[in-house]
Amino acid sequence: MEIATAQLTCVPADIPANVRQMVALAGEARRHGAELVVFPELAPTGYELDALSADPGLWLNPDDPRLDAIRECGTATVINCAVAVDGENRPAIETLVYGADGELLTAYRKQHLYEQEQNVFAAGRRDGRFKLGGLRFALATCYDNHFPELTGRGAADGCQVHLASSLYGTGGGVEERAKVYPGIAKESNLYVVLSNHVGPAGAWTGCGRSALWAPGGGLLAEADADTAMVVTAEIGQGTR
Repeated sequence: MEIATAQLTCVPADIPANVRQMVALAGEARRHGAELVVFPELAPTGYELDALSADPGLWLNPDDPRLDAIRECGTATVINCAVAVDGENRPAIETLVYGADGELLTAYRKQHLYEQEQNVFAAGRRDGRFKLGGLRFALATCYDNHFPELTGRGAADGCQVHLASSLYGTGGGVEERAKVYPGIAKESNLYVVLSNHVGPAGAWTGCGRSALWAPGGGLLAEADADTAMVVTAEIGQGTR
């Protein structure tokens, strides 16, 4: 399977503008033969915690018509966004996975909330899994990937590919990104796909370098540090 990872500079709290960018990137991924494209953490709104806390109108749901254009792009998509939670007055950071036909395959809520996220979002309690094209996938979101027990469960559960929607900034985030994700590929013997922001992202500046790694940690493809773009790689050869 050819998989794409996308990075973009989000327009703060502007869902239509960001969806247009995501559709364009998904179209580029499809032209490169990708069957699945992964987007960064909170891509439809940008990583705008103050806006998401103040405006429930920015919270989405799996059937939200504001995501229709992405669901109709003809490629399977991994979309991380703020999603309303029944019985809660705050949303979750949730990954929605849609098939090429636009049908929801699974949803995963971020379990490990980073410092500034804890007062804004509700944490998830279950791991994320789905199957596509004969492969089994595990899901995690940014800070989740710093917990080896979570990433290790994917391998133990028969997954071959680990997908991570994230935000790593310039400065210390550059080193974290370069250590954590090839480390997961090496320690868990999984393909790893990271989608990161590039450019301004809330209080941060995304460092880009979205990438794909092979089991064992070898780099398959990597985006640059400055440009909205997609990169792709073929995965699945020789998987367990």
